[in-house]
Amino acid sequence: MWAAVWLSLGPAVSNGFARFAYALILPAMRADLDWSYTQAGSMNSVNALGYLAGSLVAFYTIAAVGARRLFIGGMYVTAAALALSALVTGFDALAVLRFAAGVSGAIVFIAGGALAAALFPDEPRRAAAAIGIYFAGGGIGIVLPGITLPWLFAYAGSQAWPTAWLAMGAAALLISIVCTLLVGPAAGASAPIARAPLRVRAFAPILTGYFLFGVGYIAYMTFIIAWMRDHGSGPGAVAATWGALGLASVLSQRVWRHPLAAWRGGRATAATILTLTAGATLPLLSTALPVMIASAILFGGALFIVPASVTAYSKKWLPVELWGKAVAGFTIAFSAGQILGPVLTGALSDATGSLFSGLMLSAGVLLIGAITTLWQVDPAHGPAGAAGAGRG
Repeated sequence: MWAAVWLSLGPAVSNGFARFAYALILPAMRADLDWSYTQAGSMNSVNALGYLAGSLVAFYTIAAVGARRLFIGGMYVTAAALALSALVTGFDALAVLRFAAGVSGAIVFIAGGALAAALFPDEPRRAAAAIGIYFAGGGIGIVLPGITLPWLFAYAGSQAWPTAWLAMGAAALLISIVCTLLVGPAAGASAPIARAPLRVRAFAPILTGYFLFGVGYIAYMTFIIAWMRDHGSGPGAVAATWGALGLASVLSQRVWRHPLAAWRGGRATAATILTLTAGATLPLLSTALPVMIASAILFGGALFIVPASVTAYSKKWLPVELWGKAVAGFTIAFSAGQILGPVLTGALSDATGSLFSGLMLSAGVLLIGAITTLWQVDPAHGPAGAAGAGRG
C-alpha cells in the first residue's frame, strides 16, 4: 500500500498541478497579460490536445518501454514544463509549455495507473484499495495549490503568476525525485493489444456520454475561480472552495464503491455525470460561500469517478484482451471533448460579455451527457470479461 501512496504523487502532479491549478492562476494571467476568455480557454484546450497525444504515446509504448520508465520520465518533463512557464510571457510559448505538460501528464497518469493496478494481481480487494489510493492523489494535487495560491495573489497581486508556476515546478521536481527513489520496478507489461475487433456500437451511449463529460467538466475546472473573482470572492473563499473540491475528490472512492460494482448499464456513469451537473449549476444560482462549498463537494465528489466508472464497465463486459483498447477508446473520446470545451466556453463568454453563458453551456452539456449514458444497456452476450475482471 505504501507503493500506491508513492504512485499517487503522480496524479497530484499530472492532474492537480499541471491541469487543474491553471484555474487558480488564470485570473491573474488574464489580468496581467490582457487575455480574452477565448485565449484563456484555448490555453487549456492546447493542454487537452497534449493530453490526447500523451494518451496515444502511452498506449503504444508502455509495453516496450515499461510503465515505470514512462512514469518517472513523464514526471520530470511535467516538472520542467511547469517551471519554464514562469519564464515566458508570450502566448505561443506558454501554449507550447501547456501542450508539453499535457503530453507528459497523460503519460504519468496512464503509466502510474498501470503500476497501481499491478500491485496486487491476485488480491482483488487490496488491488481495488490500491487503485483508490492512486486516484486520490489527484485530489491531493488540487488541495495543495488551492490552499496556497489564492493567498499568494492576495499578497503579491496578479503579476505574481510566474511565482505560482515556479513554485509548482519546484514542488513537482521534489516529488519526481521522491518517486524516482521510492517507486519500484515496473510490475509487468500492460495487457496485449487485442487483434479482435472492439464493437463500438454496443458502447455508443456511454462513449458519447463520456465525450460530453469531457466537453462539460473542463469549463468548470478552467473558469470557476474566474467566475468567483468576478463576483467579489476573496482569497479565503477561493481557498475554501478549491480545498473542498480536492478533499471531496480524495474521499469520493468510498462513496461510489457500491454503485460502480453493482449498478447495471450506464447508470453509475450517468449518476456521476448528473452529480457533476448539479455541482456545475449551483454557482450560476449564487456565489455565496456555502453554495460554492456545496458545488465543490458535488463536483469534486464525482470528478475522478467518471473515468473509474467507464473503466469498471469495460472490465466487466469485455474480455481481458480488449480492456486496453476500450480504455484507449474512452480516453480518446474524453480528450477530444476536453479540447473542445474550453474554447466553446471562452468564445461564448466573449460573445455575451459574461462567463454565465459559457458555464451554463457547460452544465447543459453535462446534463445531456448524463441522459445519453442512461441509454447504455449491458451487452446481450453476457459478462465476457467477468472472470478477468475479478483479477483486476
